[in-house]
Amino acid sequence: MLHSMTGFGSGSATAGSESLTVELRSVNHKFCEVKVRLPRELSALEATLQKVVKDKVARGAVDVAVRRASRTSLGVVPQVDLALAKEYRRAWSDLAKALELPDTVSLRDIATQMNVIRLEEPQISLEDANKAVEAALGHALDALGKMRAKEGLALHADLFSRLALVAGWVAEVKELAPRAIDAYRTRLAERIAELSKGLTVDPQRLAQEVAFFAERTDVAEEMTRLDSHLVQFHELLNSKEPSGRKMDFLVQEMHREVNTTGSKSQHAEISSRVMQLKAELERIREQVQNVE
Repeated sequence: MLHSMTGFGSGSATAGSESLTVELRSVNHKFCEVKVRLPRELSALEATLQKVVKDKVARGAVDVAVRRASRTSLGVVPQVDLALAKEYRRAWSDLAKALELPDTVSLRDIATQMNVIRLEEPQISLEDANKAVEAALGHALDALGKMRAKEGLALHADLFSRLALVAGWVAEVKELAPRAIDAYRTRLAERIAELSKGLTVDPQRLAQEVAFFAERTDVAEEMTRLDSHLVQFHELLNSKEPSGRKMDFLVQEMHREVNTTGSKSQHAEISSRVMQLKAELERIREQVQNVE
């Protein structure tokens, strides 16, 4: 089953005090390249995320974006310095005793002192974050895989129809090849008769010229290889393994055989089929660039 290299997937999960969202975007690439964007406090998870994605994705440039849900609208929470608060309480108590005044210090008095309560980024639990990101990434990969598979179905249908066109033109070239030799024989005999002004033409010499022409323009080998490549391509269309790079190689080989056929042929109808084959193979090559 074909998979496209283009897709999107997202997933969210919560573990303990950590809530994370993962978004995946993938586009075409010759190999598998994974770029991860993480909050600074989660940077230790980058290598793990890259490995998980590469285990699931064979080809494509994948962008991984991880967002950590904030507990507050400002992204910070109040933190209490208990040791400092106790020092303030002790200092005021000592001051009250020294001045023989009543100790009337309230909680508000201590709390409003500098640095007793300050705003800081919340402490992160790497254990909870790792569990949350693992689950969120799993959901995102599932969604990405479904989208790439859906795109793959469209690619399969398109490539299948284009291969049918190529196979049809290859069959026509094989049918036209013997006719080209017969047409050359007729043209050569007529030309010799015209130039010899009624003199008898040596049939053996004529046969030799036709044989030389047939050898120079023989495309049977190229057509046989094209048929073989088409069979292999169809097998890759139905393969369960990623086949994009193998398909790309086969398209290059088919281009090579078609180019050789075009250079050998001196028949207008075969040349026309060669042009059609080149155009269709180029469309197939463009589509194959999307296959995983």
